[in-house]
Amino acid sequence: MSRIHPTAIVASRAKLARDVVIGPYCVVGEDVTLDAGVMLRSHVVVDGRTTIGAGTSIFPFASIGLEPQDLKYRGEKSTLVVGRNNRIREHVTMNPGTAGGGMVTRVGDNCLFMVGAHIAHDCQIANNVIMANNATLAGHVAIEDYAVLGGLCAVHQHVRIGKHAMIGGMSGVERDVIPYGQVMGDRARLCGLNVIGMQRRGFSREDIQSLRNAYQLLFSSDGTLSDRVNETAERFGGIAPVDDIIGFIRADSSRAICQPKGANDG
Repeated sequence: MSRIHPTAIVASRAKLARDVVIGPYCVVGEDVTLDAGVMLRSHVVVDGRTTIGAGTSIFPFASIGLEPQDLKYRGEKSTLVVGRNNRIREHVTMNPGTAGGGMVTRVGDNCLFMVGAHIAHDCQIANNVIMANNATLAGHVAIEDYAVLGGLCAVHQHVRIGKHAMIGGMSGVERDVIPYGQVMGDRARLCGLNVIGMQRRGFSREDIQSLRNAYQLLFSSDGTLSDRVNETAERFGGIAPVDDIIGFIRADSSRAICQPKGANDG
């Protein structure tokens, strides 16, 4: 049976798994679904058409699923879907989707959102993502597996951040960040590869060295970026991390690729 503190307000139509825990002064709306093992510590608001996956823990003063901060939003029945085993710390905000972005904001599994992080409408967050304190996403941002966003960084709308990328604290990210890339700066520029993150996640020495060689070619000053992408694919194709970067750059996007300072944008 769910444990609901007597000071909590839970709508009669909310769907709660049997072992959900809802702490003091929480508010849960009528279209909310809380799966097995979800814990709302205290003073948490979960509203809108929101689903919280099993094992997720939400800390005080988080606001989850309320209306998007988008002037184009007209009350459409959009949703927020949060996956399993996430830790959502104090004052985190997450908004549902809009008609202009597919109607759903989605968060994967095993993510950590530290104090004050913000997930705007229509964002798509994969698994094992970390957003440090006050990291902020504008609408329609896509973040791939194992990306890490440093404290106080801000990501522009429609930007993509590749898997295993690292965003430095206080960075303003206006362009797509390649997988395994490391960016920093008030207008973020690529400053290398997230080698430490790759080592911690068990990538082989051979793959890391091959990726370093491919990176040097890809962001050299010769020719256009398109030419360098093709040459890199010919020379290093078949190496998984390199293939990830090549596929990421070749994919459709409304944003340019973040490159090293002074590099030819192609």
